Amino acid sequence: MADAFLTRRGRVVLAVCVAGAVMAVAAGGRSLNAVVLPGAVALAAGYVQISRVEPPGARRSGPGDGFVGEEREVRIDFDGGAPGTPVDRSFVADVRDRLDDGLADTSDSGGVDGRTGAVRIAVGEEPATYRLGFLERGDRRLGPIELSATDVFGLFERRLRIDERDRVVVYPAIRAIPSWFRRGLYADEALGASRQREEFDRLREYARGDSLRDVHWPATAKHDEIVVKEFAAETDHRRVSIAGGTRYSADADAADVLASATASLALSLLDDGVPVDVRLPAGAVAAEPGPHGRRELLELAAHTGPGAIDDLDDADVRIVAGRDDARIRTEDRTVRFSELRAAANAPGAGERDGGRRDVDRRKWGGDPDATVVDGAYGSSAHGASERRGNDSPVIAPGRTDGAGDWRRPGR
Repeated sequence: MADAFLTRRGRVVLAVCVAGAVMAVAAGGRSLNAVVLPGAVALAAGYVQISRVEPPGARRSGPGDGFVGEEREVRIDFDGGAPGTPVDRSFVADVRDRLDDGLADTSDSGGVDGRTGAVRIAVGEEPATYRLGFLERGDRRLGPIELSATDVFGLFERRLRIDERDRVVVYPAIRAIPSWFRRGLYADEALGASRQREEFDRLREYARGDSLRDVHWPATAKHDEIVVKEFAAETDHRRVSIAGGTRYSADADAADVLASATASLALSLLDDGVPVDVRLPAGAVAAEPGPHGRRELLELAAHTGPGAIDDLDDADVRIVAGRDDARIRTEDRTVRFSELRAAANAPGAGERDGGRRDVDRRKWGGDPDATVVDGAYGSSAHGASERRGNDSPVIAPGRTDGAGDWRRPGR
């Protein structure tokens, strides 16, 4: 059996049996009976047991698409080849799952060389589970599943391979964008149009672009700050166009920053009910508020690479990214992505911005279709985006590296 071999323990037992046989020849049969026969029986039984092991069927559940920095619990169930059918013969094995670059086993057992750490289970009696971490955006694959089966004595090992593969899409980390910046992109024009108001929703702090006719004067006088009324459906917002590129055409780290900055801004606008047109080096989408538009946008952000965009200045928002930060330019201002994130996560920002600062994982559970309520979708673990400098210090004015040069990408 070419795929079965002796373990370290098996080699020791075999060496003892050989030594006992040599001693039996020299000293008589008692050594043969006391040492060689039990060892030989164990070796024979182990070989027969491991030779009868066949690759089972396997079903992987739990990964799903997610965001950089998130973790998922993955469960692998084994069956007799069809869902719900039992394994013919249960056996003990170390289970490992092959992982693409950009994925990692974050369980205590860990994993190296593109594999999860070994999970020792009784195959056919219990599932194998491990924690999967999303480190880098893009298409990532899991599988095949590798098993190292051993006999009951641990003398023989047989390596099995189950060609069960899954694909996940890892989206860039999403950061909160403060309301004053978002509203500045659509509220000024929208407030000048006729509004179809529905029922009153709540009171909130005044944000740039709010109409003075919405000021709630009694609450303003009581709190010594401007308070405005918000309605369940305030306006039919105009479309906002966003175009983004990287300063250098072959900077993968800058592409990660670009994807995060663009998706963060576009998703926040979709959550405000504003449709967006987004152009990135990987393509373009016209996204409407709702699950379908959100998923289209995230797919584009997950797959975009570095590069320049033609007619960048035609967009309402222009984003140019370096490997440390991105500059976001609108008609009347230029800000750094890091500055917007810092403003959104400043003390009290969550209350002023409808609770967007803190994650409510029970509400959205990592679902890319869920409403953005967060300063970062993937804040439960420190993924590759953090290590690559997405939380690095702000680029000083006047620098010409990274995103500090506002020339068009590729020039």
